[in-house]
Amino acid sequence: MANPGYGKRLAGDEDPHADPDFAHLSPREAEIAVFVDHLDDGQAMGHKVLAAQHPRYGQQAVRTSLNRLADAGHLRWIREHITVEDNTMRWVTRTYWSRTRRSNAWWEEFARERKGRIVPGDLRPGLARTDEPELPEPEAAPEAESEAAPETDPQAEPKSGPEPDPEASTSYLTLAGIREADPRMSLSASDCRSLASLAGEWLSRGATPGDITRAVTEGLPATVNNPGGLARNRLENKMPPKKAKIRQKAAPRRARVTRAVMACMDCDADERTTEIKGGMCPDCRAEFEAAVAAEEAGLLDVGYVPDTFLAVPDAVYEVVDVPRRAAEVRAAAGLPPRTERTL
Repeated sequence: MANPGYGKRLAGDEDPHADPDFAHLSPREAEIAVFVDHLDDGQAMGHKVLAAQHPRYGQQAVRTSLNRLADAGHLRWIREHITVEDNTMRWVTRTYWSRTRRSNAWWEEFARERKGRIVPGDLRPGLARTDEPELPEPEAAPEAESEAAPETDPQAEPKSGPEPDPEASTSYLTLAGIREADPRMSLSASDCRSLASLAGEWLSRGATPGDITRAVTEGLPATVNNPGGLARNRLENKMPPKKAKIRQKAAPRRARVTRAVMACMDCDADERTTEIKGGMCPDCRAEFEAAVAAEEAGLLDVGYVPDTFLAVPDAVYEVVDVPRRAAEVRAAAGLPPRTERTL
């Protein structure tokens, strides 16, 4: 898959698959067009990546074919300026593919319609665009004043509800009930109030009242002189671990396309600095047309491999007897010959 921005994305409003989809292309361009058409959304569209995946054509052939597909109206690069909800902004280049052959005017209108589109702020591959334009937010209706609402005195002190009774909490009642499990741990009301925060921490970590009772009463000595102190010591030392916090996946932030311009398929220049026609700037188009003319004239072989990448047929390779050469070196140095060891 591509990095965010450069993956394949459908232009939409496609005709259904048919045999003559790419009949107007040469056999090589038609084959690569079928290959690209079957790629998943978000798939990398660089000529190096496609050449590494295609079984027949190399980088130069794929690069030329992509330019021809752009010239034929199937492929465009569109650079979109994105403004995210947190007011961050960025430029993202998208690769749009159309099985149906499109004119330059259609692609220009398509790029203009990108403005105002809502896109996910995380910019994940394959999820770069929706077909829903930005809708104006509905105006909130003014709230009707209730005639029955009582008037309040701004100088009046706010009324507070009754404070919760600490002796009615679950932690307090759990500690008070320990005496029924084992009379040796008869905690006083003062002990229960002071230990209620510890018992509450146990409960917040997933423990049950039964867990607290067992932790306090298991393995007691025959005589307990200080039930409150022993209970505190056990509640502190046997405290269960905190629950692992489950991270909630943050919802993708919404973003809006504030500007869209056509970009060159070769040099990545866009309409802000040059003129883009047929998916290419004038310099890249001149280079592309020269390469196409040379290929059609038989002057350029797209399968050409430099000589430095080929084996030299007339090269003479010397076979070296390593033990003999080592013995000669030892003799020249005045060293005795190496004795062979018998294993």
